[in-house]
Amino acid sequence: MATRSDWALELQLEAARNQATVPEVANAIDAALTHTGGFGSGNRRGGKRLISLLEEARSIAARAEQWQTVRLLQDSLDYAEGRILKPEFEERYRLFQDGQQRNDILRDYVSTTIWAGSRFLSSKGKEFLDSTPDAGAADLLAHLLSLGQDSLFLEAPPDRPGRYRIPRGRSEMALWLEQVIRRERIDVDDAAAEAQRIVTSPEALALLAADADGQMIFRAAELQRRAAGLDRLRAVAEDRASTEHDLQAALEGQHWIFGGRFVGEAAQRRLVPGDEIDIPLVRGDGSLHVVELKRAMSLRGPLVKKHRGAWVPVAAVHDAVGQAINYLVGLDENRQTLHRDLGIETRRASAVVLIGHPGVQPDVPEPQINEALRTFNSHMSRVEVLTYKELIDNAERSLGTQDADSSPASRHAGSQRASTDWRLDLMRLHSPVTPEDR
Repeated sequence: MATRSDWALELQLEAARNQATVPEVANAIDAALTHTGGFGSGNRRGGKRLISLLEEARSIAARAEQWQTVRLLQDSLDYAEGRILKPEFEERYRLFQDGQQRNDILRDYVSTTIWAGSRFLSSKGKEFLDSTPDAGAADLLAHLLSLGQDSLFLEAPPDRPGRYRIPRGRSEMALWLEQVIRRERIDVDDAAAEAQRIVTSPEALALLAADADGQMIFRAAELQRRAAGLDRLRAVAEDRASTEHDLQAALEGQHWIFGGRFVGEAAQRRLVPGDEIDIPLVRGDGSLHVVELKRAMSLRGPLVKKHRGAWVPVAAVHDAVGQAINYLVGLDENRQTLHRDLGIETRRASAVVLIGHPGVQPDVPEPQINEALRTFNSHMSRVEVLTYKELIDNAERSLGTQDADSSPASRHAGSQRASTDWRLDLMRLHSPVTPEDR
């Protein structure tokens, strides 16, 4: 999209200028504001010149160690280049609100949309159950899912009165709303659901966790969630049209895939000025682990090549490793600031590069590709290279759904078993206990 220059950006830049305590930083921000030509006039300029001025101001602020100003300028850049949506930008910084009050319009927009959607789904679900009384829960969910997929092809029939139109700006609002729902940014807090609050209280959850059957429910639900997420990731990784953004979306919130050493993801991805980490993982000791994502099946070119009778990684793999090393260097140089401001330890930071899939090079057996990458990894101390398939296979083995030498068909069947085992566990909970069972 074209470079954006509007009132929201102007207010943000004025806030960044107020944060600047170094004259050179304030002057650089003033230059960007002067270029926009706004100052309330409504006739603002953008273009590549604005981006250059913002990048220059960010660099000057970084050299002056004005990190709060750097963060504001980085978000201004992301907004101007379309990486942050307008509703998100305005809500994040309360640009048009007094004090710290949240934007009621955006809140009401989300709430009424969910309310209307839930009423529609409940009515259609009731109609389906009335017409097919023998249907089970899986049938109902499949029916509702098909309704949602069909709604993407909504039309305005010519034989019906009324017209439909798309006002300017609504497409961005719709994209923002999709991200709100898909990234689980909605905290349900309904006063009418007092019973739900009680049964999900820490005391109730502690009692459930202390019970053997309760622990089985927790394990079954988590297993089902992980298996479903792994299926989605495999589908994206094997899609030749998937981009790095698609792979990142499939990996978000699934730090368990990378192993039990990690306790979660860091909230900030822009830890060092000029660098944005794809997935920042945090170990149990608080140290950082960088995940650098490259393309999978859509990788342009092979993963390995023949050199002096042995398979070695190609230049694309070396370039990706070099990028990860540069991230680690930047983290080392800013260690004290990151530890003080964010509580993240980067002295022992490491990285993994996810790149490619054996399917992009079918003429080379998969074990030879993996062996070439493992040999390459053995000579590096802080960076590891993996294919997406090897990462997914390792995660499946951790779920107990794949044997080391299983075929693709059996791997798929194992994944299906993982996604249904939780139902069997719940059925056992409600089955009558016979004397033989005791």
